[in-house]
Amino acid sequence: MTPGSTGRQAELKLILWAGLYMMTGMLLLYLGAAGERQPQTILVGAATVFAFLLVSLYWRYTGYHGDCFLLPVIALLSSTGLVFLFRLDPAYATRQFVWLLAGLVALVLTTRYLVNFRFLGDYKYIYALAGMVALVLPVFFGNEQGGAKSWLDLGLFQLQPSEFVKILVVLFLASFLTENKAVLTAGTRNLGWLSLPGPQEWGPLAVMWGISLLLLVFQKDLGAALIYFSTFLTMVYVATSRFFYVLFGLGLFMAGAGASFYLFDHVRTRVEIWLNPWPHIETTGYQVIQSLFAINSGGVSGAGFGQGFPEYIPAVHTDFIFSAICEELGLLGGTGVIILFMIFVFRGIRIALNTKDEFAALTASGLTALLGLQAFIIISGVTKLLPLTGVTLPYMSYGGSSLVANFILLGLLLNISHEADADL
Repeated sequence: MTPGSTGRQAELKLILWAGLYMMTGMLLLYLGAAGERQPQTILVGAATVFAFLLVSLYWRYTGYHGDCFLLPVIALLSSTGLVFLFRLDPAYATRQFVWLLAGLVALVLTTRYLVNFRFLGDYKYIYALAGMVALVLPVFFGNEQGGAKSWLDLGLFQLQPSEFVKILVVLFLASFLTENKAVLTAGTRNLGWLSLPGPQEWGPLAVMWGISLLLLVFQKDLGAALIYFSTFLTMVYVATSRFFYVLFGLGLFMAGAGASFYLFDHVRTRVEIWLNPWPHIETTGYQVIQSLFAINSGGVSGAGFGQGFPEYIPAVHTDFIFSAICEELGLLGGTGVIILFMIFVFRGIRIALNTKDEFAALTASGLTALLGLQAFIIISGVTKLLPLTGVTLPYMSYGGSSLVANFILLGLLLNISHEADADL
């Protein structure tokens, strides 16, 4: 038996355990033990488990060697999100189920047609152009939600281009940094004790990064801007190992954050309620305070599935689903979610370390940082460690664009793992 088939067997067993976990939650919803009786949950749960198993079996049949732990981790995260969405609002949950199936199709297509991913490094300026066009469209034609003008109304559904542009940014940075790594690391001109690269090396990088952030500022989507910026700094540091770039970037971030505070009312409001939400308990601070109440009332073991009151949190199905989980599953449930994201980040770092190709290593590092930072930022927001940003919790919060984009991200990471044979 080959190592790849052994890995797929382990993956299959882990997905079955994830399926058992999901069907338990769906059965509670079906019986009405976790709130109002919802007969459709058994069918949706079974279809979701079958879909994940089908992906794993397809990979085994085709001899795919991608990491065997990532799909089960995502199955657990997606299952938890879907079960809680049915608990909170069945209408949103049904739509999320459809997007989940679309995401799994996107995952299979990514692992099938982009498995030889190295050619992606040849089109960095196409990524830059496509990304800028995608970010410009919502500025003129987008719908504003939650203070951010980031969505395009396509009739049957709404699309958030910034979710897909994040992947393009990672591919652009990985390609550009691979090509210019030596110069960016060593520098070409001395400024006192500091050796810096010339404008021809850092110019395209700064222009792409600056325009992306500027367009996100025009959209007022500062949560996405923070994720872009953090991923940018992470990838530059991974490529060059120069801490100066991180310090310089943090300085720019502080300047930009200060400017945003004075330019945008909704940014100023979020900072104020982060510092002290209690004076605004009946208005802008209500959401955060209800989130804190929910997390606190959950205690260590939680109020029990279906026994809490997460519906008091506005938009709980999007930004605040982590708060609902903590209320009903307690500290143990919340910690379990965080551990799953940590496993994803660990496996992503392992994939990056195992590959011998610089473009692949930087791409894996960027994709891993992208997802890990997004999870950290939203969890920090709902627990008041950081100001709220309005981004979704990957694979768990309601949001079709985010879900499909993150499955494409997963597929690219698995393709790098497949080539590096990082499967255990």
